Amino acid sequence: VQLVESGGGLVQAGGSLRLSCAASGRTGSIDAMGWYRQAPGKQRELVAAVTSGGSTNYADSVKGRFTVSRDYSKNTVNLQMNNLKPEDTAVYYCNAHEVFGPVERTYENDYWGQGTQVTVSS
Repeated sequence: VQLVESGGGLVQAGGSLRLSCAASGRTGSIDAMGWYRQAPGKQRELVAAVTSGGSTNYADSVKGRFTVSRDYSKNTVNLQMNNLKPEDTAVYYCNAHEVFGPVERTYENDYWGQGTQVTVSS
């Protein structure tokens, strides 16, 4: 699975940005797709994700401001970020979680995009 991200950039606090990610390759085995971020000196953390069944999961810090959406036919996942804050500044990574194999023995892989910088100025 290959992931190509687009979007990101510099925005003032209160502004909006939209990130997009397109998956290619063995996309039929992808379960969840979503976004993680990593700020300098901090661990990578989940921002938002959506499963193959349409369930979504958000970090508490972004609830009500960010919206994750997925186009299953195009194998894309988007992150609409509104009311951005300086603490949202980080490198954002697209993630695809793959699950495959028989029920009695499943395998899982995580794939990552190259990362895109989001900088929010105060």
